[in-house]
Amino acid sequence: MKHNSFTILFLLFLSVFCVAQDSLKTVVAEPGDGILSLLRKHGVNPYDVYDEFVTLNNHDLRDSVHLIAGKIYVIPHVKLDTVAIVDSLQQQAKEIKKLESVAYDIFGDKHKNVISKSERLKGNIYYLVSGHGGPDPGAMGVYAGKAIAEDEYAYDITLRLAKELMAHGAKVYIIIQDENDGIRDDFVLEIDHDEVAYPDKTIPLNQVARLKQRVEIVNNLYKSNKGKYQRLIVTHVDSRSEGQNIDVFFYHHEHSKNGKKLAESIHKTFEAKYKKYQPNRSYAGTFEDRTSLYLVKKTHPAMTFIEIGNIRNAKDQVRIVDPDNRQALAKWISEGILLDFEEK
Repeated sequence: MKHNSFTILFLLFLSVFCVAQDSLKTVVAEPGDGILSLLRKHGVNPYDVYDEFVTLNNHDLRDSVHLIAGKIYVIPHVKLDTVAIVDSLQQQAKEIKKLESVAYDIFGDKHKNVISKSERLKGNIYYLVSGHGGPDPGAMGVYAGKAIAEDEYAYDITLRLAKELMAHGAKVYIIIQDENDGIRDDFVLEIDHDEVAYPDKTIPLNQVARLKQRVEIVNNLYKSNKGKYQRLIVTHVDSRSEGQNIDVFFYHHEHSKNGKKLAESIHKTFEAKYKKYQPNRSYAGTFEDRTSLYLVKKTHPAMTFIEIGNIRNAKDQVRIVDPDNRQALAKWISEGILLDFEEK
């Protein structure tokens, strides 16, 4: 049934394209343009057409999400001045597309629809833990004169990663949750303290109690899903001296063969992305065992612990605060996770 709906959608698209291909608008990206800003600049709601834009322009996007200045891009869903039958075909296509997507409120109104990309991770279970939260904002920095907190950015990247994995059929448990935030496209993310631990537990102020709570939640879920393919990804943002620029690091348990492979697969993906998109800059991020970290030591699923960057360093802040960069990070991590599973 699913195969047939995709076939119908493809045929409908061909019909619309043949009748109204001249209606597709092309624009040239200027320096500083991002996908969201480019679409807004040309009068298109980016949240309605983001996925279509990426699909149409995939070959001209750097690291799958960034525009390249001077390149020509196609703007999807330009209003067509055509006969009524074309409008009817478009409506049918939209209805079929809805069958292939599911809405999740945790991602927020603008990003709640998860459109199926594949079933490559069907049956797999992933536990995603973003660092700190609740009474503890984690590492702090200052960007554009405003305070920024680790937990807000780790959470946003985690949500984006969850959405990517779910689009490939995975079942995802988001262990730290904030029902009010969702995926946000701001540079400065407002700091709050209302996050809870899955499903709705108050997060303790005491650090040890907070970590024990997360370990208990993950290990109980792991036990209830015994026999299934399960992995854990923990996301943090580091805090070091302002002058220290670092790359993304991956840690694993020293005795976990599968955890090491997961960290290595994501690390390998990042190395390849840097080589392709930043050929003049070497990638210094590593993957290594760090069993001294509480969640690495105590949790049962094979896992990797990711440090995204230094929240106090100006260069690293660009990686963290730019929503397009957060999307790229989530996509690269998801590609590493796919690599890990499919090379098992």
